[in-house]
Amino acid sequence: MRAVGKEGKIMAERLQKVMSNCGVASRRASEEMIAAGRVRVNGVIVRTAGVKVNPDKDVIVVDGRRLEKPLKQYYLFNKPKGVITTAKDERDRTTVMSYFKNVKDRIYPVGRLDQNTEGLLIMTNDGDLANILMHPSKLVDKTYEVRIKGRIADMTLEKLARGVALKDGMTAPAVVVYNGYDVKTDMTEVEITIHEGRNRQVRRMFEYFGIRIHNLRRTQYAFLTLSGVKRGSYRKLTREEIAELYKYK
Repeated sequence: MRAVGKEGKIMAERLQKVMSNCGVASRRASEEMIAAGRVRVNGVIVRTAGVKVNPDKDVIVVDGRRLEKPLKQYYLFNKPKGVITTAKDERDRTTVMSYFKNVKDRIYPVGRLDQNTEGLLIMTNDGDLANILMHPSKLVDKTYEVRIKGRIADMTLEKLARGVALKDGMTAPAVVVYNGYDVKTDMTEVEITIHEGRNRQVRRMFEYFGIRIHNLRRTQYAFLTLSGVKRGSYRKLTREEIAELYKYK
């Protein structure tokens, strides 16, 4: 079954995607709502996921309420350490959404930072931009500040830069900068820039050499930095910044 708009044109977006973008629920949960007969398109109950609709023309009603297309929102968030990068947590731990209680529309993170990693995270409800930035082919640079206990050999830094053979494959070449060693704290600081987005990638790269990271902070995403944004705070992206991010398309 394929939904047809008022002008007889085949629609471009899947119903569950539109529902998700409008903040109804995740795509999977939206599919379940569709299957349960809770969604009407132009007055007709739709029970098949994948139906194409036009959110600008079709009348979509979920549980008796008409769907309104939300304004797209974009935020730069400085995630604190210990916060979960997800909308909800079964164990009732603090999530990134705990910091956006004043934002009425459903937003979500672009990619993720693990619980013990802090720093820059983009939050938005623009699924198109999120998909662009997370696609492996776009090569979006992500820079991390790495602090480790003790010293690190120059040879190790060179190997990190060339690429590391992890279980899920060789990592792409990275830019690695040695920022120095503090005798008082016995801490070494290294900056590493990667464009891949594998799970716990930076930590696993260092663990390959037997090095456990003491603190990991993402300081830059593409051209965006944490300048002026305190830990646990966020700011809206400017029109110019959004346009610049879309250039990765």
